[in-house]
This record gives sequence, C-alpha cells and structure tokens, in this order.
Amino acid sequence: MNDSILDALDPADAERVLAAGRALTLPQGWSPIAAGTPADKAYLITEGEVSVRKSGVEIATLGPGAVVGEAAIVNRTLRSATVIALTPLKVVHFTSERLEELADEVPAFGAALRAAVAGRLEGR
Repeated sequence: MNDSILDALDPADAERVLAAGRALTLPQGWSPIAAGTPADKAYLITEGEVSVRKSGVEIATLGPGAVVGEAAIVNRTLRSATVIALTPLKVVHFTSERLEELADEVPAFGAALRAAVAGRLEGR
C-alpha cells in the first residue's frame, strides 16, 4: 500500500485539501477513471481499495491516502489507466481546476502530487 499523500502535509493543509473537494461514496465494481478519457477529475481515497489497470492488466492496488486521476491532470494528457473499485469507496472528488488551484495554494500538496506522479512513471 502506498503512503498517504496527506502524510506529507501538516494537519491544517491536510484539512484544507480534504475540505476543497466533495466527499462521495462509490460502489464496489465502479470505474471512476477510464483510460483514454480527458483529465477532468481526480479522487483522494479515504476508505477502500482500487485496482489500477492498463490494457486490462492490474499494475497497482491503491488504498486510503492515494490519489487517482492526478497524473493526467499534472501531465495534461488523456488517462493512461482505468481505475476500478475493489471495495466500496469513500473518496474526495476534485475537478481538474480545483486540483491545480490546490497544488498552487498548498505547496506541500503540489509537491506531493508531483512526487506521486513521478513515482508512478518510474513504475513503482
């Protein structure tokens, strides 16, 4: 399991990030992110686990504290993977605009996002 992106933030910044998005509950089996689609949103997982798949092959499982959908926003590309809920999920939903604003407003969050994207590109 990956470390929580919120661990890189002080409590006030973590609270600010969580408050900036919209809390949602997603059912098991749901696919909130699909490969080849525009980068219009990202999710911070607060409860549950997802499978990240490229061409139908699982490349990672992510849980609480992980952000999904951010790589395409940071890199300004189409989605490179599909994300499927392995369990019921509680997430915080961010529009791409809100995520970019947060990355500027909370520098530690922006740095943590870029580090997470770089780590995924290296195939962690």
